[in-house]
Amino acid sequence: MKQLVKKMHDRYGYAWTVLQGLVKTDFKLRYQGSFLGIAWSVLKPLMMFCVMYVVFGKFLRMSDGTPTYPVVLLLGISSWQFVTEATNVGLRSVVDRGDLLRKVHFPNYIVVVSATVGAFISYAINLVVVLVFAIIARVRFTWRVVLLPLNIIELYAITLAVTLLMATMYVYFRDIAHIWDVLQQLIFYGMPIIYPLTYVTNRGGMLADIARLELVNPFAQAIQDIRHNFIAPATQPTIWNQFSNWAIRLLPVALTIVLLWFGVSLFRRNSRKFAEVM
Repeated sequence: MKQLVKKMHDRYGYAWTVLQGLVKTDFKLRYQGSFLGIAWSVLKPLMMFCVMYVVFGKFLRMSDGTPTYPVVLLLGISSWQFVTEATNVGLRSVVDRGDLLRKVHFPNYIVVVSATVGAFISYAINLVVVLVFAIIARVRFTWRVVLLPLNIIELYAITLAVTLLMATMYVYFRDIAHIWDVLQQLIFYGMPIIYPLTYVTNRGGMLADIARLELVNPFAQAIQDIRHNFIAPATQPTIWNQFSNWAIRLLPVALTIVLLWFGVSLFRRNSRKFAEVM
C-alpha cells in the first residue's frame, strides 16, 4: 500500500501542487478589484433567479404550483451557472496560459482542470445558499440526498468533457468561443431549467414525448437528478421515472463517459502541439 501511495505521489504530486496554485491564483484574480468580491459568485445566480422567477413563474405562470418551485428554480440556475462559468473560462485557459505553458513544464490539462475547479468552488458556495433557502422553505429532505454527490460528480464530468473538447478546438479556431456562446443559450432554454418539465408533459401527446427526450441530454439529466434528490423528489421528473427502458435510462451516463474519454484523448493528442500553434 505504501508503495502504491508513493508511486501515486511521484507521478501526480507535482501536478497536484501546480493545480492547487493555479486554482488559488485564479480564484483571487477573478474578483480582484471588485467591491463585493466573492459575493458575486452568489449574487449572479440570485439576480438571474429573481428575473426568471418573475418573468416565467409570475407573468407566464410556468410553475409546478408547489412551494418548493422557487428553490428548485434557484438550484437549476446555480447548476447551469457552474457549467457556463467552467466552460467559458476553461475553453480559453490554454491560450490565456500560453506564456506559462511555454516557460514552465507541467501537464497542459491542469490549466483546464483548474478553471473547472474554480467554477466548482463557486458552485459549492451556491449549494450552501440553496440549502439555506430550502430550510427556510421547509423542504422535507429524503434519503435521496445521499445520491447527490454522484449527481454532482456526473455534472462535473460532462462539464469537464465539453471544456476539454472546446479548449482543444479554441487553440486552432478562436470562433469556437462565439459558437459556444450561442449553443449554451440554446441548451439553457431547451432544457427544463426555467420551466418545469411537468408544464409540458402534463399536456400529453407528442409534445410531451419530445419533452421527455430532453432528459437524454446529460446536462439536463444531471441537473434534474440534482433537483430531484436534493429538493423535490415528488415533483421533479427524471429519466429514471420517465422511462422504463434501461437503455434509455443509461444513455446520458454513457454519453458522459464517452465524451469525457474523447475529450481527454483529443486534448492529450494535441497538447504537444499547443506551444507551436500559439
